[in-house]
Amino acid sequence: MALNPAPLEDPTALAKYSGLDVAARLIVEGYMIGQHRSPFKGASVEFVEHRQYTPGDEIRHIDWRAYGKTGRYYVKEFEEETNLRTYLVVDGSGSMGYGESTLSKFTYARYLAAAMGYLLLAQRDAVGLVTFDTEVRERVEPNVSQNSFQRLSGVLTNWETGGETSLSKVFSTLIPSLKRRSLVMIFSDFFDRIEPLTQALKQFQHAHHEVILFQVIAPEEETFPFSRPTLFRSLERVDHRLLVDPHRLRAAYLEQFEQFQGKLADICSHAGVDLVRLTTTMPYAKALGQYLDQRSRRKSKR
Repeated sequence: MALNPAPLEDPTALAKYSGLDVAARLIVEGYMIGQHRSPFKGASVEFVEHRQYTPGDEIRHIDWRAYGKTGRYYVKEFEEETNLRTYLVVDGSGSMGYGESTLSKFTYARYLAAAMGYLLLAQRDAVGLVTFDTEVRERVEPNVSQNSFQRLSGVLTNWETGGETSLSKVFSTLIPSLKRRSLVMIFSDFFDRIEPLTQALKQFQHAHHEVILFQVIAPEEETFPFSRPTLFRSLERVDHRLLVDPHRLRAAYLEQFEQFQGKLADICSHAGVDLVRLTTTMPYAKALGQYLDQRSRRKSKR
């Protein structure tokens, strides 16, 4: 399916252009073409050892450094990782429905999660899905079958935001149900009380899960650009509205926002959790690239 590059750079345009399943494929394939590499080679395998080259072996696996030292051709042997499964955990609470000048945080999170699922399944990884608002709403266990992506994208497409939530409460319920060590990718704004959230992330750590937080923020939440008296409506508490003077509120809001962001970064660091910060104006391919670069750096330190 041909696509003008512009929609790939604009999350809002891409969401309007096509369905979630098609968009996910375009995001991944567009990113990989831009990086001049394929998502289907070597991303979910680990290097094991060398063996001497024989006719018929793939040239791309030749270790040229070994050739430089020995004058002989050796190829790297690989084995697939089979002990790690991935859960895409997507927040559909009321605050995720916010989106002033762009698409909502919820829509952005759904499209990015779908793209991540498509990438991981293309790498033959087992991928599952958990959706939640006030509680876990739907759960798809990790699977590598060919129809897994259609099921994941179908759940995400037909899902709408719900009510107020406590992330820590939902996570505390979810963690004991993850029977095997897993990679857990959580897509949320993470607007919750820091102390309970800290304890929940520590529970993930104690259960030996690897966790990546994708924090999705609207640009207005970072800059608070409002200038005229504005009626703010709670997206999680029904009929809760507040008329404020933005000039009087702006400094206090930005200070609290930065404090929250700093605390979130600190607890992630202490809990051994990766934090990827995104805004809803960031191209999906760039968001995907941030994750892949961060993942690559983490693997290189092992």
